[in-house]
Amino acid sequence: MVLFERQVPAPGRGQVRLSIEASGVCHTDSKVLAGAFGADPFPLVPGHEIAGRIEAVGEDVRPWQVGDRVAVGWYGGHCGWCDPCRRGTFLHCENTQIPGVAYPGGYAEAILVPANALARIPDGLTAVEAAPLACAGVTTFNALRRSGLRAGDTVAVVGLGGLGHLGVQFAAAMGLRVVAVARGEAKRRLALDLGAHEYVDSTAEDVPAALRRLGAPRAALATAASSEAMVTALDGLGDEGELLVIGVEPEPMPVSPLQLITPAKSVSGHPSGTATDVEETLAFAALSGVRAMVEEFPLEQAPAAYERMVSNQARFRAVLVP
Repeated sequence: MVLFERQVPAPGRGQVRLSIEASGVCHTDSKVLAGAFGADPFPLVPGHEIAGRIEAVGEDVRPWQVGDRVAVGWYGGHCGWCDPCRRGTFLHCENTQIPGVAYPGGYAEAILVPANALARIPDGLTAVEAAPLACAGVTTFNALRRSGLRAGDTVAVVGLGGLGHLGVQFAAAMGLRVVAVARGEAKRRLALDLGAHEYVDSTAEDVPAALRRLGAPRAALATAASSEAMVTALDGLGDEGELLVIGVEPEPMPVSPLQLITPAKSVSGHPSGTATDVEETLAFAALSGVRAMVEEFPLEQAPAAYERMVSNQARFRAVLVP
C-alpha cells in the first residue's frame, strides 16, 4: 500500500461526497486485494466500513443534506434496473457497487458514494463505533434476526474474532441464550464478559457433544475463518437446526446429505445488508450497547493496521482515522 494524494472529486448526479471520519479494516479487504469480487485493476483504494459526514451533495439527491452523519458498508449502492433490483433484492444487484471494488473505498479522507448506499448514524454512536458495524455488525445482526430464532432460544456462536465477538453481543441483546465456541480456555472470560452464558473450548471438548449437552441449540452462527470449524457445530444442533454461515472462507464445507436429511437441518449463507439494514443495525447497537472492540490507527498507518488484521493480531477490528 502506498499513501498518495489526489484531487477531491465533486459528486455527480445521485452521489454525495463524504468527509471520512473512520474506516474499518476488514478481513474481506485481503480478498479484494487478491483480485476477488471483480475488483478493478490496480491501483485501487480499499475499504468498505465507512463512517463520516456529508460535505457535498450532487443533483437529484434526497433527503440527504450537508452535515448529515452517515455510514456505508459492503453494500455500496445498486443499479435499480437489473432483475434482482426489480425484485427488490438490492443486495444481489448484478451491478452492485462495493466500495473499494466498484469505486475508490474508505482508506481515504474523502469518498464519493451513491446516495442509495447511505445509512444514518444515530447520535448514540461515534464514527469509530459505527464504521465496523456497517459491515461486520450488519452481517452478524442480519443473520441472527433473519433466522428462526426467538427470545429464549439457544444459539451457538462459533468463533470469537471480528465477527464472533459481535455475534455474541447481538445474540445476548436479542434475548437469546448464547453458547460461545472458540479455541482455548483463555477466551472463556472474554466470551462471558461479552454476554455468553456458556463457553465451549473446541481444543478440549467434542463440540457436537458439548452443544447437545447444553441443550442442542436451534441455530449456530458460524463466524470462524475455517470451513471445518464452522461445520463442526452442525451435528450439535437440535432437529431442524440451522447453520448460519457468515465466515468468509473459500474451502468447501464437509457436509454429508445424511447430516441434513433425517434431522431436517439446513445450512444457509447470509451476506451483509442493504443501507436500511445497516441503519437498523446501528440503531439497535446504540439502543442495546453492542460495540465492536477496536484498535485505532491514523490513515498513514493503514499498512500496519492491515497487517495486524490479516495476521489476526488486532483485537478485534482495526479502524483508520484520518
